[in-house]
Amino acid sequence: MTASATTAPPALRPGSAAPQPPCRRGRFGVHLFLGAVSLAFLAPLLLAVYASLRPYEETAKYGYFSFPRRLSFDYYHQAFVDSGMSKYFLNSLLIAVPGVLLTLFLASFVAFAVSRLRIRGGIILLMVFTAGNLLPQQVIVTPLYVLFNRIPLPYWMSDSLTMYDSLWAVIAVQTAFQLGFCVFVLANFMRTLPREILEAAIVDGAGVWAQYRRVTLPLCRPALAALGTLQFTWMYNDFLWGLVFLSDGDKLPVTSALNNLRGQFFTDHNLLAAGSVLVALPTVLVFLLLQRHFIAGLTLGASKG
Repeated sequence: MTASATTAPPALRPGSAAPQPPCRRGRFGVHLFLGAVSLAFLAPLLLAVYASLRPYEETAKYGYFSFPRRLSFDYYHQAFVDSGMSKYFLNSLLIAVPGVLLTLFLASFVAFAVSRLRIRGGIILLMVFTAGNLLPQQVIVTPLYVLFNRIPLPYWMSDSLTMYDSLWAVIAVQTAFQLGFCVFVLANFMRTLPREILEAAIVDGAGVWAQYRRVTLPLCRPALAALGTLQFTWMYNDFLWGLVFLSDGDKLPVTSALNNLRGQFFTDHNLLAAGSVLVALPTVLVFLLLQRHFIAGLTLGASKG
């Protein structure tokens, strides 16, 4: 037996020191920085939760950064009851859920046509949809207000018999403004899909609808989930369009319910903080439910293979 065969590698020799791990100072610094940024973003929310659990008399006497003497959930019950938040929650869901579904359906249609069908002028069409996001929303408030007052709707769709003062107006505006961003994201994602899959479907006799519904959409599930989470958050938290196009107070979204917690001469900011936390809960729940798909959609293309 040769000496090379009997000699153990240096790392495996008895009594030899184990190899030292590489320096992790850089990674520790990155984690420290990310933790500080996360804490900075969470600080207002944590302060709101902390204030909502304390009586106003206590914070007025000792300050918001003092040690609590008593914690309770009384403000949450009071905020939910006094503001009539249940009907406003329903109004926001009636706006956000159809708006998200309609936006993703139309955006996936356009993105599929632009990226997979090689239609003439597809790049120009994509640029037009993307350029729509550059238009400030406040610029077209007055034209849309006049337009919606002139669009008739049947009585079973609108009490006012026009598009104004109906949830359809808010849904239409939300869909129109969010469509460009979704088309841009989905079109770029669909371009990364292997073209051989679509060609195989064509060979098997799949038409355009089958290529879209059975081949492309299942592969776009992470991107659709990520966009759905973002779109629901944006539409649910919107305050401008509901305030402009809805004159009936019972139809306003939940973001307007917080105004009912303000008094004419006095505002309990702890009560307002509890209402704000309640309003934010649905978006947190949606993110938790779609967290896996949302993160997968954000990390698409981060690694090869």
